[in-house]
Amino acid sequence: MLSRNFLRALINYGRQLSTVATANRKTISTDRSAQLKEMLLSPKLEFIMEAHSALSAKIVEETGFKAIWASGLSMSASLGLRDSNEASWTQVLDILEFMSDATSIPILVDADTGFGNFNNARRLVRKLEQLGIAGACIEDKLFPKTNSLLDNREQPLADIDEFALKIRAMKDTQQDPNFCVVARVEAFISGWGCDEAVRRAEAYLAAGADAILMHSKKKEPKEIEEFMKVWKNKGPVIIVPTNYYQTPTETFHKWGVSAIIWANHNLRASIKAMQATSKRIYNEQTLINIEPNIVSVKEVFRLQDDQELVNAEKKYLPAKSKN
Repeated sequence: MLSRNFLRALINYGRQLSTVATANRKTISTDRSAQLKEMLLSPKLEFIMEAHSALSAKIVEETGFKAIWASGLSMSASLGLRDSNEASWTQVLDILEFMSDATSIPILVDADTGFGNFNNARRLVRKLEQLGIAGACIEDKLFPKTNSLLDNREQPLADIDEFALKIRAMKDTQQDPNFCVVARVEAFISGWGCDEAVRRAEAYLAAGADAILMHSKKKEPKEIEEFMKVWKNKGPVIIVPTNYYQTPTETFHKWGVSAIIWANHNLRASIKAMQATSKRIYNEQTLINIEPNIVSVKEVFRLQDDQELVNAEKKYLPAKSKN
């Protein structure tokens, strides 16, 4: 039987650990968000790489990228769901928690439309900050959203004033002054011209957005170029050159773009690799030609940080008896 004094001591110790853990998470969150904000304000062209799981996020960090794009499309696809808000916001948060725990660099979340109205969006900010997420990007379309790259789909836009106030609610809610809210403008996606794109970008910046993500699905970045000429560096601009990937990156720097998101390429690369591997094993019924082309199980263990557990077991498990 444990004494009451010992139990009280354990409880108090647990409370102290909880307080320290909360403080550490807040510190980590603040550091990451400050890093993301610095990237957005940097005169250099910065790059943000897609991830959709803790494992892919860790790979992105190890590669050398300074920030992670938690892609809504990629996270949905990893769950076998469509990019139409079929994954609930709590399911997305579950993925983000593992991604945040596995990495130390900033994560910018593709938060769709904020998962509802201003109230849903501001609650999302509170939860993201608790997880150590550096920022959220919301798009000015209607909930449930439709992926911007789908062909022949209607892409109705949100009311500009309602969306601006949603941004204001998110900024008013954040506790970390460096938490970044990025406003994604879908005017070009919805078939509107540059005037509407600029009008919306200006309204969102005035509402407190830390940066504008200007989206286009054209094969040539004419819309982006036109916007940048009119925008005249009023605030940081992020682009997603998924469809106009043949444009030299230096061109975007010349236009004054602040950051580029490589939005879904780890997901697409992994799908192709899994399809090819599964097909080859199915057809050949052997692993002889597969093993040289895939990582070792030891590399999986390394990415899982198995050595940390080995060291912890030596510290926290009692020594085994030699008898």
